[in-house]
Amino acid sequence: MGLKMLNSLRVKCLLGTIVMFSSCAAAMADAITITDIAGREVTLDAPAERVILGEGRQIYLLGLLEPQDPFAHVVGWREDFSQADPDNYARYAERFPEMETIPTFGGFKDGTFDVEQAASLNPDVVLMNLEAKAATEDAAYDDKLAQLGIPIVYVDFREDPLENTIPSMRIIGQIMDDEERAEAFIEFAEAQLARVTDVIADQDPERPSVFIDRAGGYTDECCMSFGPANFGEYVTLAGGINIAEGIIPNSFGNLNPEQIIAANPDHVVVTGGNWDAYVPGGNWVGVGPGADMQRARAKLEALTERTAMTGIEAVETGNVHAIWHQFYNSPYFFVAIQQLAKWLHPELFEDLDPEATMEELHERFLPVDYAPGYWISLHDD
Repeated sequence: MGLKMLNSLRVKCLLGTIVMFSSCAAAMADAITITDIAGREVTLDAPAERVILGEGRQIYLLGLLEPQDPFAHVVGWREDFSQADPDNYARYAERFPEMETIPTFGGFKDGTFDVEQAASLNPDVVLMNLEAKAATEDAAYDDKLAQLGIPIVYVDFREDPLENTIPSMRIIGQIMDDEERAEAFIEFAEAQLARVTDVIADQDPERPSVFIDRAGGYTDECCMSFGPANFGEYVTLAGGINIAEGIIPNSFGNLNPEQIIAANPDHVVVTGGNWDAYVPGGNWVGVGPGADMQRARAKLEALTERTAMTGIEAVETGNVHAIWHQFYNSPYFFVAIQQLAKWLHPELFEDLDPEATMEELHERFLPVDYAPGYWISLHDD
């Protein structure tokens, strides 16, 4: 047999193998219909092999479901993880350096998403956060993607994390064929949450008032906070009274200094993180994995000197705390509720160890090792 004929046969065999592999892959994918968090019925092929993340921090969910390689099926993502949570980004990049080569996108809400770029990546699905739905429809991104045969699935772990995180995990579990893993995490999350809510229901303690200072120090103005959802609901479940409930009608909003002083909260909880990408050298409290606790404490103490903190009970007693902001935007909400409960009712939760919960979460479910630094209090020695 001549060399030319041999090479031709090799090419034909290779092409035949590729075609056979593609046919097998197509055969393995089944069309499923799911109801997403927006209540939309969406039909798509599952398991999805090529996924675009409408927010980079959705990797918090994929990290739980596919810890060996959470980026295996990610073909594009919004560029926010590296800016909003650079400490965890660095930890993920150290283990999965290939993630830094994944194409990045602008936002849906700010109108900088590129539909043509997305289409060029041939995704099976685009995962979108619920809060981007209105902007997505206003810009007709949904229609444009639909015309290209690219389905959008809405999830939520930010607008109403208590209501929507668990069904969002189930949805992604279905899409990625990780349902067993999703249920294991859900069982863990519900059990850890019950360690607080069962005690509060049984003991019915007197509830201290709490001001949640959302991203305190991020701007010079005061003060962003939470209404009845998200961290506001965390406070309620932990046995406290959110002073913004009844003033802020939705998940997010603002209080003015006079409202805070008049409410005279028993506790102040500042949400913080490393926001050098947004506000270099800002007054925000940089808690998070591996944070400098001495520096975080100094910045937390400095925030008590703002006008809104004048003469309030929390400052007088030292019940001023800081906690990782991304608990508002991740499936780890139950850890934040445990820590809030420890601050609000130390006598009831003496044996509860949120640090141990966070360690177990990492050991059992997450692809990166745990590093402390997620909260601090002026009460800490």
